[in-house]
Amino acid sequence: MSNEIIYQDTYISILYQAEQQYIHADWTGFQTKQSVQEGCERILDAMGEFDCYKVLNDNTHVEGIWSSAAEWVGSDWFPRMRQAGMVAFAWVYSPSMFSRLSTDKSLRFTYDTTGIEVFDGVEEAQQWLAVMPV
Repeated sequence: MSNEIIYQDTYISILYQAEQQYIHADWTGFQTKQSVQEGCERILDAMGEFDCYKVLNDNTHVEGIWSSAAEWVGSDWFPRMRQAGMVAFAWVYSPSMFSRLSTDKSLRFTYDTTGIEVFDGVEEAQQWLAVMPV
């Protein structure tokens, strides 16, 4: 199946892109620390469940600031993602400046950003993931 929906809620949809071999997380609306943590844990679970270690983290539809979760994302979640085998993480910025600032803040808390790239659009993120090792 090419676009298998793994998880869906009001704040996130997670799909497995079998042909392209990546997990696609499409975040929506305003995020809280709790929604970010729950969504991130779902992404981590999906990586293991599908034996898939590339992620397209799409914030295109995110609104507002979510910086209350930034330190957790950078210092807790990313190290666990890396430990679980993550090789490529394409992070698509939101058009919301506040969300962008939250993304940047998360990356400042991330000790090792190897394999993590930030993009302004989904298409360029997909192109980057396509050339990353499986």
